[in-house]
Amino acid sequence: MLVRESDTMPVFDRDFDSFLVFLNGETRRPAISPRSFARAFNFDLQSLAAAARVHRNTITRAPESESVQRYLRESVRVVRAAADVSHSIEKAIYWYRNHPIPTFDYKTGQQLISEGRTDDVVKYLQSLRQGFSG
Repeated sequence: MLVRESDTMPVFDRDFDSFLVFLNGETRRPAISPRSFARAFNFDLQSLAAAARVHRNTITRAPESESVQRYLRESVRVVRAAADVSHSIEKAIYWYRNHPIPTFDYKTGQQLISEGRTDDVVKYLQSLRQGFSG
């Protein structure tokens, strides 16, 4: 794992295990830290709450709640699948946040996960990895 000098945000490249350690943050519990997730994915906490479809206070007051953790885990699942295609965690995060997918009415992976369509996104990425276009 490399660290950028300008902002101390780690560069993970293909090191998914280090990415997961980073996402665990300081929790020392079997959960993803919403703050670490927000930092890695360039979310503010209010936007993260909106994407996870929870009240904004839930992110800080109940970060280990099932609804928050489900969204975080599903997002990480999609980023892993995207990283398997792009060979870079940073590229996968960029794709997740920004790439409109024609097959899904030009919605992004982030929007689709928020709608509960994680399996569809993973299947799409698997088809890309196998050489199909969706």
